[in-house]
Amino acid sequence: MAQRPRSPWARRFEKYLPVLLLLPSILAIGVFVYGFIAWTGWVSVSNWTSFVRDLSFAGFDAYTRLFSDFRFLSGMRNVIVFTILFVGVSVVIGLVLAMLLDRDPWGAPVWRNLFLFPLAISFVVTGVVWQWLFNPRAGVNLILERLGAETLPMWYVSTEIIPGWRWGQIDVAIPVALVAVVVAAVWQMSGFAMAIYLAGLQGISEDLREAARVDGASESQIYRRVILPMLLPMTITIVIVLGHISLKTFDLIFVMTGPGTGYVTDVPAVYMYESTFRANQFARGAAISVVLLVLVVALMAPAVWARNRTEEAASE
Repeated sequence: MAQRPRSPWARRFEKYLPVLLLLPSILAIGVFVYGFIAWTGWVSVSNWTSFVRDLSFAGFDAYTRLFSDFRFLSGMRNVIVFTILFVGVSVVIGLVLAMLLDRDPWGAPVWRNLFLFPLAISFVVTGVVWQWLFNPRAGVNLILERLGAETLPMWYVSTEIIPGWRWGQIDVAIPVALVAVVVAAVWQMSGFAMAIYLAGLQGISEDLREAARVDGASESQIYRRVILPMLLPMTITIVIVLGHISLKTFDLIFVMTGPGTGYVTDVPAVYMYESTFRANQFARGAAISVVLLVLVVALMAPAVWARNRTEEAASE
């Protein structure tokens, strides 16, 4: 029996069906992502500097004040230091743990779950736990005191800054208190790096390693010349995810230390929160969020480009 011809309306509906299915998501993203980005951008150049809303145009005054604001500059230093230390140490620890687990040691499933367990905990809980552990009068210091240590570290309440150099009104250096926060963040997220690297290692054919051994390569040469280059896409993925988390970090620092004495642990996200919801400086808070967005894009764009280039080279 001959197939009944479809009506023009049915053919038109089938043609535009994919667009109709995607339209709700496109509208939602347009409103709740790009719409709010545009709104935040407008607020940042407005006169909304009190509880009473004033959206009249004020130019870039909020940005000008930010980049002469000691607290904001301290927060920018801190978030850059935090990102470098947090991402770098997490990548190294994650890679080492993945290489050890890839050798299938005794109790590998137990160790793997143990390293992944911190991922199930929120940053708020992590901050509370590590705040107790690094309490100068308890936790780690109590153990050090009983072991006979004479000088006990102040951890997250320290105001000491590891010497660097002076740039304007800011010391370009590493606040000691921030290192305690980095330790807590690495404890929570290095398991993520381990999981990504372990998946990459287990996806590398054993035949490839055997071929390298037949050619006379040592185990260190195999890892350095064969395995590590093949893990580059995983490394880029880890840097993107962890870098995104660290640049916008808020809850861990807010719970664990707050801005700190002299803003030694302050970050832009905490300053943005206090400017917006405590000081009612909505233009300043919006300007900080725009700067954070630019930082995230500056990190993500080259990393995504490098990952795409790596994947294209691997597929050729």
